[in-house]
Amino acid sequence: MNFGGIEQAFTAYKKAQFVVIPVPYDLTSTYQSGSRRGPSAILEASGNMELYDEELRKETYRSGIHTLPPVEPDARGPAEMVDSVRRTVLRVAVDGKVPVMLGGEHSISFGAVQAMKEVYPEISVLQLDAHADLRDAYQGTPYSHASVARRISGICPLVQAGIRSMSIEEAKFISEGHVRSHSADFILDKQGASWWETICGDLRGDLYLTVDLDVLDPAVMPSTGTPEPGGLSWRDLLALIREAAKRCRIRGFDVVELAPIPGLVAPDFLASKLVYRIMGYLSIKS
Repeated sequence: MNFGGIEQAFTAYKKAQFVVIPVPYDLTSTYQSGSRRGPSAILEASGNMELYDEELRKETYRSGIHTLPPVEPDARGPAEMVDSVRRTVLRVAVDGKVPVMLGGEHSISFGAVQAMKEVYPEISVLQLDAHADLRDAYQGTPYSHASVARRISGICPLVQAGIRSMSIEEAKFISEGHVRSHSADFILDKQGASWWETICGDLRGDLYLTVDLDVLDPAVMPSTGTPEPGGLSWRDLLALIREAAKRCRIRGFDVVELAPIPGLVAPDFLASKLVYRIMGYLSIKS
């Protein structure tokens, strides 16, 4: 399967602007597992999208979208899996492509950020998520999905948005000024006419975007392993990403934590359309 089910003329690696990297991995997932099935669900749903983007008024796929084979899960452990992701993303970034990673659990994002920092040393990260993911370690590993933001914050600037769940350890880490963290309530209460500008105010230059789908409200996105009430709407999510794309050069992104529910395809379709819309914000004019 290739993303969008697009014709071969627009899938060649050499000419593609975007390279999709499926990572079917959920070893450290807690509460509900199943995000290992997320990449295949997104790819399948993407084949049923209209390829004309009604917001952007263009056919984004004409910029070229190549889909790699899935990154094979590494049974040795989370550290090895993160490194496997790093090596795969690095090869794509070095070639000047935009890596688009489909998860899988959120732990894999650290490997992608490591790779992007090798290519873009001044890169920063925008994390859209319900959970702070700032534990120093969880269930015996520092490479848990619950620790991914902590690892990222150790190598580059990190801005979070949509947060509405954290431990006291994470709250203290935020209060000490290690990351800029904006709650979902800040967005939903619309504090100021341009809340998205406030969130993106600390972002500039090269950016990596990581989207945990539980940033959305469970009424919109029920298919996640750890759903949290009080999340963002589809429109608010797009407004924030659109502003980030205007201010920064988004060099790569991921969409993670889709845990498909059998028989419920709307969340899968949402995830695939989100991926395509972000590509559209980044794509060269066709």
